[in-house]
Amino acid sequence: MGPCKMLAQKDNVVQPQGDVTAAEGEAVTLHCGYNSSSTGPSLYWYRQDGNQSPKFILSRFKLDEGNTEEHFKERFSSSLNSDLRSVPLKIQKLQVSDSAVYYCALSSSLI
Repeated sequence: MGPCKMLAQKDNVVQPQGDVTAAEGEAVTLHCGYNSSSTGPSLYWYRQDGNQSPKFILSRFKLDEGNTEEHFKERFSSSLNSDLRSVPLKIQKLQVSDSAVYYCALSSSLI
């Protein structure tokens, strides 16, 4: 029997390239896929306005479990789909002030 080769899975997130454009008042979904060797990864969304520091929007641990910053609770939502390895961010009733760069992030526990 030859040596056993183990391939370590790289933990990362994948966001589509390019801008998302929508009209004021509409709803939009920003996509984020992820790979994780952890059975229970935590996913996070942040928003960066101009040259300011990124602001925390929400976190998801499984399905709808997690925290959403008070300021974003009314219009921002997300569900973690571990089968599709996806955690899309949905923004309702778009406002001009929602124009920003949105980042998806991953944290893996080693358990």
